[in-house]
Amino acid sequence: MASFVFATVMNPLALSLVRASAPGQVVINEIAWAGSADSSTDEWIELYNNSNQAVDLSNWHIVDDNGDQDYKILSGTVAAKSYFLIEDHESTVANISSDAIIDLSLANGGDSLQLQDSANQVIDTVNGSGGAWYAGSATTHGTMERIDPASSADVAANWAISVGGTGAKSSGGTVILGTPKAVNSKMVSGSGNGSGGSGSTQQSGGTGSSTQTSVDFISNVQSLHTGDVITLTAKVNDVQNLFAYGFEISYDPAVLHYEGSSEQGFLSQNGAVPTSFQADLKDGHEGTLLVADARTMNPKVGVNGSGELLEMQFDVLSSEDTNVTAGVNSFLGSTTGDIATQFHSVSLTSQTAQLAAPSGLSAAIGPQRYSIALHWNSVAGAQTYDIYRKDAHGAVVKIGETAQTDFVDADGVAHSGFIIPGQNYVYEITAANGSIESLQSEVVGQDSRGLKGDNNRNDLVDGRDLQALAKHFAETDVDVNFDPLVDTTYDGRIDGGDLIDLAANFALSYQA
Repeated sequence: MASFVFATVMNPLALSLVRASAPGQVVINEIAWAGSADSSTDEWIELYNNSNQAVDLSNWHIVDDNGDQDYKILSGTVAAKSYFLIEDHESTVANISSDAIIDLSLANGGDSLQLQDSANQVIDTVNGSGGAWYAGSATTHGTMERIDPASSADVAANWAISVGGTGAKSSGGTVILGTPKAVNSKMVSGSGNGSGGSGSTQQSGGTGSSTQTSVDFISNVQSLHTGDVITLTAKVNDVQNLFAYGFEISYDPAVLHYEGSSEQGFLSQNGAVPTSFQADLKDGHEGTLLVADARTMNPKVGVNGSGELLEMQFDVLSSEDTNVTAGVNSFLGSTTGDIATQFHSVSLTSQTAQLAAPSGLSAAIGPQRYSIALHWNSVAGAQTYDIYRKDAHGAVVKIGETAQTDFVDADGVAHSGFIIPGQNYVYEITAANGSIESLQSEVVGQDSRGLKGDNNRNDLVDGRDLQALAKHFAETDVDVNFDPLVDTTYDGRIDGGDLIDLAANFALSYQA
């Protein structure tokens, strides 16, 4: 059973806004460049304010690929240690309000992004080379998350694919594999929003215990089975002066049905101290559970240490992967203020939902010229395998599905084939069992049998090849008559790069 750190910010909004800005003060924290399973237009960008004061973002902007696009924030403020969500359209994240609506156009193949303030000063840079995105997935639509928001270094090692955990929904109601306006699922120990164990952390405000205080939601089962009743226990660790708490617990009502909650003995010291325990569904509807408990005693004294706060029972309605998380209104309180706390959400998996990514993936020259043969090891529980190839723009395109552990990419394969000799092609393979799909395995392959510039495949680079290039010169792969055999640079356009390939091999013949 995996667990992910989730936390809340209890600091009130700073009374004054920061207008002067410095690099790293606000960072690009998460990017949904692949859209969602519902729509490729479900793109969004999340900013995070590292500072201890609110920041006025009016007239700030994000420059895409050195000016190809300029996404301007007309007005808005991001609170201290908080998030600012930019959505492509109003329903991009259906159940979380946006802070700005901007028409985004993020390339699946990668963009460079610069966050600039109103004076055009560069505050943060992501993927500055403009190459493939550091993380994220066009297959699973997992977002690209910053691991350490306090580090403004533009390096791939500071980014990871999100594993989600907040229950945010995309335009069609599908759960987003990302954490819009919440702590990133892959944030590491000691990062800028807090410190602690594995997963994401964020330091909450107030006075009380150190940032080592945490709350774990622990399941009594490892996997879900329809019809079962499961128990989730909330356990507090290393707390000082705990006097009260309140939890906003989110879960998927299509998977779990709430049965009831019961107070455990830590806050009351097993009945020695009077307490008032409350638990009920928000507005009487499944999906959000509100729980609270406080000591009702005088003098007012808190409790120290570690122990169980409460138990919750749920009926399992469906054997699907799901998460139970503590929302942004969750807190621990001492007799003097809020306690800095890390909340660890729990991820529950179905019995059949765990498929390993294919291993032993290899790519070699195929059985005939202008083909590439793929092979991988079988995956336990997999019924089929999906084969993807990155197109000329870096987008991952499905080119086949098979129950075997072999696949040949050649002319005639949908959305693929037309192999150029000496050109690298990137393939991804995933294992599937119905709607369940594994993570992808990636391999690079090429066929060396032939010459670049031999546009008619007659094993001689000559005038006919130049004629074909000239006939299609300046065309792109959106043009009806585009010839992929002439695009020897595999960039989706016929231009000078393809002419260079032809010139380098002109008058040469291929000897098998």
